[in-house]
Amino acid sequence: MRKFVVAALGGTLAGALFAVQIAGPLLAQESARTTNVYEQLDLFGDIFERIRAQYVEDVDEGDLIEAAINGMLTSLDPHSSYLSPDDAEDMRVQTRGEFGGLGIEVTQEDGFVKVVSPIDGTPADSAGIEAGDFITHVDGESVLGLTLDQAVEKMRGPVGSEIVITVAREGEDEPFDVTIIRDTIKLTAVRSRTEGSTVVLRVTTFNDQTTPNLEAGFAKQVEALGGMENVNGIVLDLRNNPGGLLTQAITVSDAFLEKGEIVSTRGRNPEDGDRFNATPGDLAEGKPMVVLINGGSASASEIVAGALQDHRRAIVVGTKSFGKGSVQTVMPLRGNGAMRLTTARYYTPSGRSIQALGVSPDIVVEQPRRPAASEEEEESSTRSRRSEADLRGSLNNDSLTEDEIRQIEEDRAKAEEAAKLREDDYQLAYAIDILKGLSALGPKN
Repeated sequence: MRKFVVAALGGTLAGALFAVQIAGPLLAQESARTTNVYEQLDLFGDIFERIRAQYVEDVDEGDLIEAAINGMLTSLDPHSSYLSPDDAEDMRVQTRGEFGGLGIEVTQEDGFVKVVSPIDGTPADSAGIEAGDFITHVDGESVLGLTLDQAVEKMRGPVGSEIVITVAREGEDEPFDVTIIRDTIKLTAVRSRTEGSTVVLRVTTFNDQTTPNLEAGFAKQVEALGGMENVNGIVLDLRNNPGGLLTQAITVSDAFLEKGEIVSTRGRNPEDGDRFNATPGDLAEGKPMVVLINGGSASASEIVAGALQDHRRAIVVGTKSFGKGSVQTVMPLRGNGAMRLTTARYYTPSGRSIQALGVSPDIVVEQPRRPAASEEEEESSTRSRRSEADLRGSLNNDSLTEDEIRQIEEDRAKAEEAAKLREDDYQLAYAIDILKGLSALGPKN
């Protein structure tokens, strides 16, 4: 036993000596790195003083510091930035669901402002701004070379004031101007309605109102249909939804999942990662679901679509989503400002990151542009809808009762309404047709 103890102690001593031999160079490297950082900070101080003393015009020292901080953050990725006290307050207001502006979610690409998506019912949406548009000028001034926050600041202004933005759009030969009147943006997080026996939940953003709005809207539509037994399925419409709060993406996903992982986040250090799991209870009681996405579906929208897709809880229909797979943490700073810093990537339940790749739909369905119909085409369409029953003196149908004829006419009216929906919103009509098909197959045994 004494020999074993001595051997163990000897091993401990050898390990300690080895650690000292290795730690020396490591400490020296760390010391050199720290010295280099302080040298760089001294360089920054020198430049700051020279600008303040020798620039051709007087400069505001606070503005210089803010610009330096913002430059440091924006050099990291498109979503990290410095928020001045005013910007930080605007962001807090936005998460509550009401703010002033045009109603667009934007990012930056190739130096220009790119529209992630217009927000439903806002001035930008009414003016025809589309996901993927590039904003090149604001009131005739180029935004090239500006930071994203600077460009957004140019687009802000008093409610009721006019702004002219120049838009470059794929498929258009030349950029064109769009005039928009600024307004107070009141976000309705979820709009609900029925199409036949299908409940359609249009989620426009993920703010504090989203989950309560979704639950209340769903309950209202189910009641209107006379109960869940009369519901054939749910369409969760996430098109042009730019995202928002991670917590709301989790609770919306949880509303339709009984169990399993919803999303995980992983930061630089493994211990900083989080996993979020569903709790028992499915708002839709297992009814089939279709999720609609497009290139304007980003961030929190992609978390929901990815979770429901991975768990095979919903069929995802539309086009590839935006591909923002990172998490930003807003950190308060002294002076009421804040720092928005990318701190993690998020992963769907299957472990895939959608960063830069987006969520791929199970069924790709493009939304066709609707051409304007000419008067001749409309007249021709009207003529083609005429039938035997429209002819003067045509014979009656003697094989059906009046009730049977009335039922046929009601069914035909529903079919025509569905056909009209295909003209107005082809992707939504496609989703509803899928649910009709699944309903026709009957429940699973």
